[in-house]
Amino acid sequence: MMSQVAHELSVERVVALSDADLEDLCEATDAAIIEGGGFGWVAPQGRMALARHFRGVLLVPERELFVARLDGHLVGSAQLVRPARNNEALAWAAQLTHAYIAPYARGYGLARMMVNRVEERAAALGHRVLNLDVRETQRTAIELFERLGYIRWGTHPAYARVEGRTVAGHHYYKTLEPVRGRPTEALFPQDP
Repeated sequence: MMSQVAHELSVERVVALSDADLEDLCEATDAAIIEGGGFGWVAPQGRMALARHFRGVLLVPERELFVARLDGHLVGSAQLVRPARNNEALAWAAQLTHAYIAPYARGYGLARMMVNRVEERAAALGHRVLNLDVRETQRTAIELFERLGYIRWGTHPAYARVEGRTVAGHHYYKTLEPVRGRPTEALFPQDP
């Protein structure tokens, strides 16, 4: 008889990373890149390049970094990207990008938790639409986003180049429930 091991799962928004957290995050990122999912890179970058990347993310005012932890170790991340302050017309929408969980930490529900946390934060900041895009090869991510209510509004046939071949990319959006105020349906009035 197999025993069930209880794991500690968490997702949090971070504004700083310890050296140990940065090490875990770089390892998880390279593992996800090697497996082919969740990041714009298609070849592993190594610790130094990834450390520079994540330190840079923490410095950009319009970006927020969310991390997933399994038993205290960082095993994935996602970024919430808000429009620049001078783009008032698009201020109601934000972007979910670079979302992934390392292959060795999948199957615990962390990806769903992370997307939900990003959605909650975006709604709390006043955004009513969350946009994302994903390569057609990332089938697990596509299934997750569609299960979570993201609507595919288009496909770009020449979205990316991966291992010498052109890959399509799907674009999605989801309307977010406001923390308080008018219902989401009011954002898209029907023609009379």
